Amino acid sequence: MHQYKPVEAASLFIEEFYPQCQGAVLAGSVVRGEATDTSDLDIVIFDNKISASYRESLIQFGWPIDVFIHNLTSYKAYFNSDIERARPSLPSMVAEGIILKDEGIIESIKIEAKKLLNKGPAEWSKETINFKRYFLTDTLDDFIGCKNRAEELFIANHLAELASEFVLRTNRQWIGSSKWIVRALKRYDLKFANRFIDAFDGFYRTGEKENVIKIVEEILVPFGGTLFEGFSLGKK
Repeated sequence: MHQYKPVEAASLFIEEFYPQCQGAVLAGSVVRGEATDTSDLDIVIFDNKISASYRESLIQFGWPIDVFIHNLTSYKAYFNSDIERARPSLPSMVAEGIILKDEGIIESIKIEAKKLLNKGPAEWSKETINFKRYFLTDTLDDFIGCKNRAEELFIANHLAELASEFVLRTNRQWIGSSKWIVRALKRYDLKFANRFIDAFDGFYRTGEKENVIKIVEEILVPFGGTLFEGFSLGKK
């Protein structure tokens, strides 16, 4: 049981350690109502006195705290980097964040973050789609042919990552890693996400591959299906 509630602890943290900052927001699972017993506080701080962005983790006021410190221009490079990799970590934190302190800067940065999120990631080129198709096909073939249970488990993990990335990016959706894969799929299409999860869950529980194979092949159909013959990479 925490002595302080999330916003209270975060506010106390700002008052004690970053009292001169121009703005701060509390983000993460505690803001989204998804906190667990091991959740921490994600705090983004804007301070025009620092020369370079940095991150640190510590425990204060009974909470594990991840702090992301930026000056009033450095955050833009992180915004751009996150958008390029289609994993908008910092823009999402800023957009969803509860304001802890604001000296007139937070609202404009929030608007900037929300515009980037609403725009979505860049569309994949035909060349990128074919590149991803080939490696998704290759992993699917490994999964189908593998008879070693230990190897199957890790091939399935990789297949789930590649397949989720493919369906999300070809539909101009943001991607994620770990738990964020599931959340991204559910944001895109809840019905499809549940099918995807059920297919892999069924494999992990029973070893049955059919539903996994079916859903991965379906993902590839609109783009020409599986790809092996004719694929070339780096040929002069």
